[in-house]
Amino acid sequence: MKTRLSWPVSPMAKTYLCLYMKTRIGIIFGGSSREREISFAGGRTVYDNLDKTLFEAVPVFVDSFNNFILLKWEYIYKGSIRDFYPPLEFVPPTKGDFQIYAESLNPDDALIGKMNGVLGTPLSSDELSKHFDFAFLCLHGPFGEDGKIQGLLEFHGIPYSGSGILPSAIGIDKPLQKKLMKAAGFASPSFFSFSRAELKAKGTSEVFAKAKTEIGFPLVVKAATQGSSIGISIVQQADQQAFSAAVEKAFFIRKVNADSWNSMNETERIEFVRVTTDIREGVGIPVLADGVRFSHPDDLLDELNAKFSSGAKQVVLESLDAESEILIEGFIEGKEFSCIVIQDEENVPVSLPPTEIRKGKELFDYRSKYLPGLSRKITPIELPEPQIEAIRKECERLFEALSFDVYARIDGFISSDGTIFLNDPNTTSGMMPSSFFFHQAAEIGLNPSQFLTYIIRTSLRQRILADKNGHRYDHVMQKLENAIHQAKSSASKKTKVAVVLGGYSSERHISVESGRNIYEKLSSSSKYQPVPVFLTGDHENHIMYQIPINVLLKDNADDIKEKIENWKVHPVVKRIMERCSFITGFYSDANAVAQPVRWSYDDLKENVDAVFIALHGRPGEDGAVQEKLDALNIPYNGSGKKSSEITIDKFLTNEILRENGFLVARHMLVTEEDWNAKKDAIISKIDTEIGWPFIAKPVDDGCSSAVRKVKTREELEAFVKLIFRKQDDLDAAAAAVLKIKPKEEFPLKRVFLVEELISRKDAKHFLEITGGMLTKFDESGNVNYEVFEASEALSEGEVLSLEEKFLAGQGQNITPARYDRNPSDRQKISDQVKATLGAAARLLNIQGYTRIDAFVRIYSPDRVEVIFIEVNSLPGMTPATCIFHQAAINDYKPYDFIDRILDFSFRRKEMKSKLPA
Repeated sequence: MKTRLSWPVSPMAKTYLCLYMKTRIGIIFGGSSREREISFAGGRTVYDNLDKTLFEAVPVFVDSFNNFILLKWEYIYKGSIRDFYPPLEFVPPTKGDFQIYAESLNPDDALIGKMNGVLGTPLSSDELSKHFDFAFLCLHGPFGEDGKIQGLLEFHGIPYSGSGILPSAIGIDKPLQKKLMKAAGFASPSFFSFSRAELKAKGTSEVFAKAKTEIGFPLVVKAATQGSSIGISIVQQADQQAFSAAVEKAFFIRKVNADSWNSMNETERIEFVRVTTDIREGVGIPVLADGVRFSHPDDLLDELNAKFSSGAKQVVLESLDAESEILIEGFIEGKEFSCIVIQDEENVPVSLPPTEIRKGKELFDYRSKYLPGLSRKITPIELPEPQIEAIRKECERLFEALSFDVYARIDGFISSDGTIFLNDPNTTSGMMPSSFFFHQAAEIGLNPSQFLTYIIRTSLRQRILADKNGHRYDHVMQKLENAIHQAKSSASKKTKVAVVLGGYSSERHISVESGRNIYEKLSSSSKYQPVPVFLTGDHENHIMYQIPINVLLKDNADDIKEKIENWKVHPVVKRIMERCSFITGFYSDANAVAQPVRWSYDDLKENVDAVFIALHGRPGEDGAVQEKLDALNIPYNGSGKKSSEITIDKFLTNEILRENGFLVARHMLVTEEDWNAKKDAIISKIDTEIGWPFIAKPVDDGCSSAVRKVKTREELEAFVKLIFRKQDDLDAAAAAVLKIKPKEEFPLKRVFLVEELISRKDAKHFLEITGGMLTKFDESGNVNYEVFEASEALSEGEVLSLEEKFLAGQGQNITPARYDRNPSDRQKISDQVKATLGAAARLLNIQGYTRIDAFVRIYSPDRVEVIFIEVNSLPGMTPATCIFHQAAINDYKPYDFIDRILDFSFRRKEMKSKLPA
């Protein structure tokens, strides 16, 4: 059997390949599509998770005009494309503080060349093969999933991941897919497509009548070539206005009426233009306004003001990056699922365990897909075994019917009568850490690094078999084969690190994201062997389990806990594991899928060399875990017990800072007992000492949990009702007052913090920052602080949201912070800010690393005020977190940063051992 996965390596090739063992993988990501941010985040995931013993990752960014750039690696760790492209020095001022895309600049070739030169080395397509041996495609939408880049790479003799040209072209075109699937005998709801030309000629009246007659309601309207739920609407009832709005949304058209525009104040008009010009949720930019092109949002705002001031009744906004066709199909009532299909070593498709998507009645949108905890992903789908197998067989049949290669993601529904409806097969799956791509591979025992190796090797084999000139890729396969065998034969003992994640606070889902990221960074290294450990229980009893990869990659902390408490290997999963045993045996370790094992702190001492605490809130940031580890002399990341006990308490932290001369917000604690006994006195104190509006938030939770700008007494009453409630469910009326989003975490507490709303006052410049740092020991054993350049945090709402902090492509952090346009003055201000942050960290005895949130008022380069908000002893370590952007400026890749944090923990243990007893 094993010879089937072996590739012949000649003696001469072995000699040659030993000179350069690693295969260079060009990761192609970014692009011009509306899904560019998901592509960017997926490219970063691949970049980080490629096995460092086998591959050299080469980041190739595709700009908004489909030009290639050999990207400087530090840009990969920006939170989003918007943080660095177009480069800051090319972005003109905007009076509406709008997001400026490169398309807004109307650049010519010279300007594009200058911008791309800042980001790295521009490459022509015929230069690509000089820089990498294999292309891993993370592009989405046109030029990524439509066969165009596949054709370009084949022309230049570069093997690539995933499906070939024809299946890619089919995979992006939803109307064509539906027609081919129906012809091949797959079940389908009623559907028809509708062109933009028809819309222009006839409007929506005829198509609405056709939809009522041929499809009925509810129905779904989809953009033909978009993914990530962009341009999709569910129309519940036969309402022509709602139907027309859904059609226009799918075509990326917005109609603005005079009454609506004139009812808005200037702030609301700016917000309307901001949302409308956003490429993810709006029409995008450039845009046509009644046929006239506008590239800059400021110009569009001026045009709308001028049009409606002169008596216009309506303005029609249309995207230049528009759909030419949309799909209208019947809504399917049933369980929704997604299934990854892969090829085995004999090129036979195998469906991995299909995942059920639970989200209620709402659309499985961008936010639900990519933010942990907002939807449930149940693997395998909860159905009788015959129905699960029927789903798998249909997915495998579709994979073959559409001539897909290597892997695909196929979505669908199963109705109450067992009918299986497949839709939207994707030849390029999203590769976010939480994606189905990795989630389902983990069910058979492959971690992300191993699954990527499998995809690369299988793609290489497919290109050799399918391309009439496939022999030209033999040398790449030989190089990879040689490296795999060499890595297996020369494997050495690695340092075992328990990555402790989860917890029982409102931050548990983000903790899981942080822990998974740490695990993935370490698992692709040649130095560490990470061991995932899930912590649950309560403050009196920490319950820990060593968990396998399939449990680690469950969707969120609650799913992980449920899987542990109800452990079993589903019979369908067991059969798939047996079917894929040769694949998993070749790429992964034995017993990769095993029952979770209950561990004590003593078990940590016995089984690992160190602990990486990836917990947020309590326990983790409060010193409780640190106390247990100190007692057993186990090295761990971050600050010790005493410092952690202080920084978990925002009130106490800021009191200590204030007493030592640092600037902090005026604040006060409100307990449930005091509120019930003397509410009027508390409100009076807020009136006189804090002022309205103010910030209300938990005193010991982070990740934006329950942080609200309170402007009125009604909002204060609603906040109190929610935070002092006795049950998990939220009071609907109070939640509506505070605009709580669906499934948003709002912890139960017995005390909360009221904090002055920090304002600009009369400063020349005012901004919110978050600053990270790393500690090191000098030769004398003293702790030194390497303070990074802070990031400027931009919020679209009243406070920085969970999405903006952790959801790929949503937040915007400018690193380094834009203190001043003059470079020397900017650096002078930055040095003062860094000195202040470092002094606070020393005062609080922060060790390992930290993140400090603050506001900065700038009066002049010589007069700067830093107002502290909170200090985090265990900062979030999700892939998009800005501490990685900051470390990159100091030349630390995320793995290097984590490695130094762990090195500090080992050195601290060594230093302690030298102290007298």
